[in-house]
Amino acid sequence: MIVQRYLKRRSSLVDQAMARLLDEENAAVEAVESKTEQAAVAEKDLERPMTLHTQRLNLVATKLKALEAKTILDLGCGEGKLLRRLLADRAFERITGMDVSHRSLEVASSRLRLDRMPERQRKRIQLIQGSLLYRDKRLSGFDAAALVEVIEHLDRPRLVALERVVFEFARPRHVVITTPNREYNVLFPTLPVGKMRHADHRFEWTRAEFAEWSEAISTRFGYQVGFETVGPVDEMLGAPSQMAVFSLPTGAAE
Repeated sequence: MIVQRYLKRRSSLVDQAMARLLDEENAAVEAVESKTEQAAVAEKDLERPMTLHTQRLNLVATKLKALEAKTILDLGCGEGKLLRRLLADRAFERITGMDVSHRSLEVASSRLRLDRMPERQRKRIQLIQGSLLYRDKRLSGFDAAALVEVIEHLDRPRLVALERVVFEFARPRHVVITTPNREYNVLFPTLPVGKMRHADHRFEWTRAEFAEWSEAISTRFGYQVGFETVGPVDEMLGAPSQMAVFSLPTGAAE
C-alpha cells in the first residue's frame, strides 16, 4: 500500500519496487539462516565427543513416551531430528512439527521423506510454519509439547510471549523444555572462556536461573515442574544440558 501510494499506482514502477523489496528481504532471510546453520554445525562439533545431541533427543523422546502422550508438538522442530524419533514409535498417534524457518521445514520434509511416506504413516505427521511469539489455534489440543534447545535462541524479553503462547493458550498437559547449562561450559575443551556454545544463543542459564524461570512459570500457569539432567554429570557443575518437565495436575482444567 505504501509503495502504491508513493508511486501513485504507476504499475510498472510498483512492480519494480516490490521486486527489489522482496529480493532484499529474501536475501536477508537466507543470510540469517545460513549463519544459523553454520553455528548449529559448530555447536554440534563442540558437543560431539560426548554425543550430547543424540542423548538429548533420545531422552526427550523417551520422556514423552513415559508421560503416555499420544499427540505431540515439536516446537522449533528444525530439520526434524526429534520428529524422526517420534515417527518411529507408533505410541505417538499425531505429531506436529512447527518452525519459524521455511527452509528448515523443507529440509525436515526431505529428510523424513514425507513425499514417499505411506499414506497411513503420513497422516500421523504435519509440518507447519509459525512463530512461538504469537497465539496460534493450531497448537491447541495436544497431550505434550517439546522445546528442545529453543528458548535460548530468543531474546529474553520475548520469553514472556512464548510463555503465554505455550502455557496459557496452547496449554498441553505436559511440556518438556531443554536448554544448555552455562556452568558446564568450562568443561568443553574447545570453547573459549566466556563464549556461548552457539553463535545464535541470546543467553545460557545456570541451573539456578533455569530453575527460577521454570518454577515461576509453574506458579503462574498452574503446572507442576520437575528437573532432569542431560548428559554426563559433573559433581560440581551438573550436566551439560538441563531439562524441565511441566505437567498439569490430575483433574486440572486444560
